[in-house]
Amino acid sequence: MASFRELLAATKAEIREVDTDGGATALAAGATLVDVREPDETAQGVVPGSVTIVRGNLEAQIENRVPDKSTPLVVMCAGGVRSAFAAKSLAELGYTDVVSMDGGFNKWKDEGREWAAPQTLDGAQRNRYSRHLLLPEVGEEGQLKLLDAKVLLLGAGGLGSPAALYLAAAGVGTIGIVDMDVVDESNLQRQILHNLDRVGERKVDSAKKTLTAMNPDLEVITYDERLGANNILEILEGYDVVIDGADNFPSRYILNDASVKLGIPVVHGSIFRFEGQITVFDPLDGPTYRDLLPEPPPPELAPSCAEAGVLGVLPGIVGSIQALEAIKLILGLGDSLKGRLVAFDALEMSFREYKIPVDPANEVTHANRDRFDVVELDGLCMPAFTANVG
Repeated sequence: MASFRELLAATKAEIREVDTDGGATALAAGATLVDVREPDETAQGVVPGSVTIVRGNLEAQIENRVPDKSTPLVVMCAGGVRSAFAAKSLAELGYTDVVSMDGGFNKWKDEGREWAAPQTLDGAQRNRYSRHLLLPEVGEEGQLKLLDAKVLLLGAGGLGSPAALYLAAAGVGTIGIVDMDVVDESNLQRQILHNLDRVGERKVDSAKKTLTAMNPDLEVITYDERLGANNILEILEGYDVVIDGADNFPSRYILNDASVKLGIPVVHGSIFRFEGQITVFDPLDGPTYRDLLPEPPPPELAPSCAEAGVLGVLPGIVGSIQALEAIKLILGLGDSLKGRLVAFDALEMSFREYKIPVDPANEVTHANRDRFDVVELDGLCMPAFTANVG
């Protein structure tokens, strides 16, 4: 039987190995660093941007963390032994550009190269988010991303209520809420952030009470003001994702134009009687609201939003999907609804998907962000259901 030393020598003969200089060069060129050390080791420090997977879980988790097998990988452990065996395993799994970094993190750190003490979850957070931590696609790294994320909700009403509740429960660290309305008894049929005791309260205050009672990790920032062209850029600045729960065209168009200027994705939702729609507008990677609806309808075709009614449970379904899409964007998971509009019919219990093409005539784009201004569109209020879909 071969000794460990002989087995290591044979393994190193089958892989490519680089020193820390070579590892740094590869990382600078865009390679992904895979750190296979144990949690007690990574707790002492990590290289920023590295993908941490315990060596014993590598084969089970790597394809979820790095799905493209042509991605250049630099594998690192403490000294270069475990990384050699890991590099061989990755090659056997089909990864085509893998090197092991000799000397590992210890040498990297001793040479004064960039490293940082990682964020970690405390005991209470590990218990709270334990079901997320069991998902290889989320894990501690993903949960920390959620805790660092900032999501802005446009509205604390029918769509904003379920979206906010699920974002708060998932551990999104900062939730902003824009709403200048008060809680009315007629809201309670669908706006589950609020209750009878809070009728007459400002909606943002009621929402904050509900969310912070649910999750002490959460910071809720409230904007008890009308969203307009004069303040929207300032409000949106710094958020990672916006969830659109507006019920009128003026808000949707100024939201679109501001998000395009700032390059922030918007998870759009709309509801009307028994029907709902959801899509993702990403000005950096796909169509936007003006690609779907280049121009608003004339005022005479836009009746009051309060006239048509809505089935109370419908916004719960649509808002929950909006929260899901926001979490997917934050974590980089799955296929988002960029360029796809999902239409839900509650009476038929059916989902239909439509493609949203990019309109080449649309000049309100991120590339043209310095050539247009965010302006008001007044006198329009109607769910946006007549759309440019393919």
